[in-house]
Amino acid sequence: MELILKYFPDLTEDQIDKFTRLEALYQDWNLKINVVSRKDIDELYLRHVLHSLAISKVIQFKPHTKIMDVGTGGGFPGIPLAILYPECSFHLVDSINKKLNVVREVVAGLGLENVKTTHTRVEEIKDTYDFIVSRAVAAMPTFVHWVKGKVAKKQNHQLKNGIIYLKGGDLTLELQDYPKATIYDIPDFFSEDFFETKKIVHLPLKYKG
Repeated sequence: MELILKYFPDLTEDQIDKFTRLEALYQDWNLKINVVSRKDIDELYLRHVLHSLAISKVIQFKPHTKIMDVGTGGGFPGIPLAILYPECSFHLVDSINKKLNVVREVVAGLGLENVKTTHTRVEEIKDTYDFIVSRAVAAMPTFVHWVKGKVAKKQNHQLKNGIIYLKGGDLTLELQDYPKATIYDIPDFFSEDFFETKKIVHLPLKYKG
């Protein structure tokens, strides 16, 4: 928890309370349904919570922003971002219901009222969102295909509506067809060795009505 406060010293008491309770909830549920590896659960705040919150170093979501987290797995980056942005709405989607069961229990345990979950493939989702976030669930061309037509038309942020993607390694080949993509190096925000090769990719997507 000290790690979160190191980079986010202005959290409210309610946010600190929720981030603090997060670990026990995940550890408890992870014993029943394994969604986070043993190594990762011991470093939950570094490898999952702080990694998810890196997105907020690139964009500060305004109130009423709609965000979809695709392939949320155990609830990352969606749940940490939902705690940080209580006035935004988050839609966490995954095709594996076992993982979403844990997400639902954590959301209920924290009393997060700005999160909804759906067990489906993202292609089946009919709604539109300001931003679509994810953590390396597929190569960018595949991901872009999945979320086609799901980006809202109205722009409310300096950063254009589209995909915000947590990725690692060399992305040259993967992004060669996306000249509008911007890469942010997470070590510019966080000094821990874990983030050495980690990046955030922003890819604006046009509204297709």
